[in-house]
Amino acid sequence: MKNDSRQLAIMAFALLLACVIGCKMSSSTNSTSNSSNSNSNDKPKNSTTSLTTAPAAPAPNIAGKYNITGSNPNGGNYKGTVEVIAHGDVYQFRWNAGAQYDGVGIQVGDIVAVAYTTGSNGQGCGVVDYDIKDDGALDGKWGYWGTNEAGTESATRRSGSSLEGEYDATGKNPNGKQYKAHLTVEPAGNLYRFVWSNNTDGVGIKRGNNIAVGIGGNRCGFVTYQVQSDGTLDGIWGGSGSDKTGTEKATKE
Repeated sequence: MKNDSRQLAIMAFALLLACVIGCKMSSSTNSTSNSSNSNSNDKPKNSTTSLTTAPAAPAPNIAGKYNITGSNPNGGNYKGTVEVIAHGDVYQFRWNAGAQYDGVGIQVGDIVAVAYTTGSNGQGCGVVDYDIKDDGALDGKWGYWGTNEAGTESATRRSGSSLEGEYDATGKNPNGKQYKAHLTVEPAGNLYRFVWSNNTDGVGIKRGNNIAVGIGGNRCGFVTYQVQSDGTLDGIWGGSGSDKTGTEKATKE
């Protein structure tokens, strides 16, 4: 009986020891697992994923019919209508404001740049809309009336200050063909004159960190609109033959 009791005591102690070791291993495993989970939860705070910026909001849809009121550079006022029609990457603008005008527009975010002329079509008019970067570089999108695809252009400033200066421009045509050109930007009163080495020139209106440039010579005017939160187009416009500007407000019907 004594031997049996001793054996039972030894067996009980062995079971107790096994439990203690097993429990410690289990606790260590759980602790490691929890530590791993904790590290896993902490990593995204410093990971690239957590720093990824949200995608830019899509550009507002400006297609539609509008009632317009505006002021001429000489101070006179006018009223009329404008219809904005989407054509692929560009927009067609058709005004009826005492006379008929027609043009092509490019949209970059909430800015719309338009080149136009009198008559039923804007043949020969083109437009570039540039964002002005912090380092002075220009990042642009351009189009011509009658072509539904847009081109792109980036220009790096080599000399000058503010917007004025000499630039090296590289771009891509709608057909995918790339090009290079030298660009000169000069002040022209309240406006800016753009001259490219590929026999192209235009006049632009600067608005904040954006400049809208109309191309096509003296027959083509140009507008820069900012799309307001209620869908209204708030515009400033001018022509190649003058450094004076007018205003235009277009309210969607």
